[in-house]
Amino acid sequence: MRRASARLFAGLMLLQLCVGAALAQNLPEPEAVAWLQRIADAARRLNYSGTFVYQHGERVETCRITHFADKSGEYEKLETLDGPAREIIRTNDEILTFDFEQHVVRHERRMRRNTFPALLPEQLAHLTDHYQVRKVDRVRVAGFEAQALVLEPQDTLRYGHKLWADVASGLLLKARMVDEKGHLVEQSAFTQLIIGVSVTREATRPRFDPQDPQWQHEYPGRESTVYGETGWTVSNQPAGFRKVVEMKRIKADTLTSFAHLVYSDGLAAVSVFIEPLPTGKVKEGAMRQGAVNIYVRPLSEQLVTVLGEAPAATVKQIADSVTPRAQ
Repeated sequence: MRRASARLFAGLMLLQLCVGAALAQNLPEPEAVAWLQRIADAARRLNYSGTFVYQHGERVETCRITHFADKSGEYEKLETLDGPAREIIRTNDEILTFDFEQHVVRHERRMRRNTFPALLPEQLAHLTDHYQVRKVDRVRVAGFEAQALVLEPQDTLRYGHKLWADVASGLLLKARMVDEKGHLVEQSAFTQLIIGVSVTREATRPRFDPQDPQWQHEYPGRESTVYGETGWTVSNQPAGFRKVVEMKRIKADTLTSFAHLVYSDGLAAVSVFIEPLPTGKVKEGAMRQGAVNIYVRPLSEQLVTVLGEAPAATVKQIADSVTPRAQ
């Protein structure tokens, strides 16, 4: 009986895989871009509030997000529901992070890194050059009917993605990233969600007044960052990766400067840091921390550190291509 049950289970799994493959539909580029653009626009233009679970490596976190948009811009509140209490308030690109344990408010400006459900870039022109978009099954996520899309990389230099979008609004309900071996890198999924007029701008305001004397204020990087050419470049970045940020930053404790460049293909982002070579032994080579691959190498009197949620080969190729910009 047990053997028969096992054979039946295996047969059902095989049937499910075959049916899933049969239902998969490669989308022509205009339709693929239209779907992706709808997902990208929904996350930035709709009003919504919900709870989602974020899995990153072995870590699992629960967060509540409230997003409001009107003609004046975007307003967003992100609250952590597990671990240390934090509240992140975003007004367009300005971010306030309330750390309730330290009673500190950090004032920062948003970098390129997008967060769920706004994972897709606003500009999608080149994304389909390096990912094949396939339409697969329709399922329910957080009570909404969702269309699943697979973004399959056309090389081994980027991770694969599966996106579940609300059929009615286009809002991203669930997202999964897998590495080149098909192993889960990270996943986010709404468990409860409200979309529409019941979400107000008032709901995006912080619980506490940042001007209250109980809060200390920190401005990391505000006065020590200069955007523009740093004197460094990547001479052989992987196909599809383009420089999106370049800046020179100064460490507050040592007053030493270092260069920071960010390269992205629209989904994956890889950061490049070039700083003076420290004294003492440096751990060179490749390493991994959760979903992030890291590569470190000395270059003359500088130390190059490259990291990102991308395959190890991609990170190494970028690190090996860092060179002084020709004068």
